[in-house]
Amino acid sequence: MDVTKFEELQLDDRIIRAITEMGFEEASPIQAQAIPVVLEGRDMIGQAQTGTGKTASFAIPIIQHLQANKETDKRQGIKALILTPTRELAMQISECIDDYSKYTRVRHGVIFGGVNQRPQVDMLRKGIDILVATPGRLLDLINQGHIHLTNIEYFVLDEADRMLDMGFYDDIM
Repeated sequence: MDVTKFEELQLDDRIIRAITEMGFEEASPIQAQAIPVVLEGRDMIGQAQTGTGKTASFAIPIIQHLQANKETDKRQGIKALILTPTRELAMQISECIDDYSKYTRVRHGVIFGGVNQRPQVDMLRKGIDILVATPGRLLDLINQGHIHLTNIEYFVLDEADRMLDMGFYDDIM
C-alpha cells in the first residue's frame, strides 16, 4: 500500500508546520484521496471509519484555499460553512480547525444551541472565514439577521446521514 506524506499534497508550509507539530507525517487513506480533490475545487463525498481523519480531509484544503485568497479576496463574511449534527462534533471540528490553521490568517468560529447566543453573535460580528454550526442555531441566527450565506464558497455536510436520522431534513433543505 502506498503511503502519502503530507508534504506530497502541495500544502502551504504553514499548514504543514501545524500538522507536523501535531505529530503527523503521513496522510490517512481518506486524507490522501480527498485533499487533492478539494484542493482542485471539486465536489466530493467521503466516507470512512471514525478516527481516520475525515475532518482534516476537508478542513485542510479549505484552510489552504482561504489563506491563499486572503490577499486578493477582500469580501467580508463567512466563506466556508461546515454543518454538523451535534454540539460535541461542532466543538471537535472547531478544535481541529484551530490546530490546522494556527499559523494562517484564517479565522473561524463555532455556533450551537443550548448556550447563550450573545458570545456567538459577538464572534460573528468580528468576522470569520469558516463557520462550524449545528442546524438549529444556524437557522436561528440566519432568521435574526446575524448570518448571511451570500459569500459561501465551501459547504460541508459532516455526518449527513446522522443529521437525516436525527430529523434535520427540512432544516438542511
